[in-house]
Amino acid sequence: MKLTIESTADGSPTLYREDIDEHYHSIKGALAESMHVYIDKGWRAAANSSIPKISVFEVGFGSGLNAALTALEASNSSVPTIYYSVELYPLPANTVRVMASEYHEDLKAALTAVNAAPWGMPIEINPCFTLNKMHDNLLTMKIPSNIDVVYFDAFAPEKQPEIWSEEIFRKIFHAMNPGGRLTTYCAKGVIRRMLQDIGFSCERLPGPPGGKREILRATKQ
Repeated sequence: MKLTIESTADGSPTLYREDIDEHYHSIKGALAESMHVYIDKGWRAAANSSIPKISVFEVGFGSGLNAALTALEASNSSVPTIYYSVELYPLPANTVRVMASEYHEDLKAALTAVNAAPWGMPIEINPCFTLNKMHDNLLTMKIPSNIDVVYFDAFAPEKQPEIWSEEIFRKIFHAMNPGGRLTTYCAKGVIRRMLQDIGFSCERLPGPPGGKREILRATKQ
């Protein structure tokens, strides 16, 4: 798997995976996308609804950017958060170190911490954020229960169609608490209709500045 670090439009880095011709983040702004789609429309929405302790499940740990940003938000807002993230192909440590060096000191430290955390066990990154990285296959694993927020950050449906399946979304739906929110950068009609058929209430939301026109948030009623 050949990986190349590239700069995105907001100055933050992403990775290009040559074998599937796909980037890990939006080339229009990696940091902007993560903040808007997952932190603002996912974690902050849950925090604003007065959930005393937020449980997050992330599909695709990748570079650890979403986890690091959530760790900072949880600490800054004093909202206890437990964070589960599944990844079948962890990145090489040196690749992560180079990417982390491109960010400001707080985010660099958080990225270093979440990537250094061992797999398969809960690790306290800060007093308000506990990380559990799962080196596993989403297709066969047991999804943690009582989830409040899902970051669905897999590669695009045309690249990984097996991940964007009704079976996977049904498993996630049943693992979520009532009122739980799933956010994703993908607003394709076929994905939205599938989520609605499963039982989610879906809304198209404006995308990040300079990025995709729309994103998707699905709520379990």
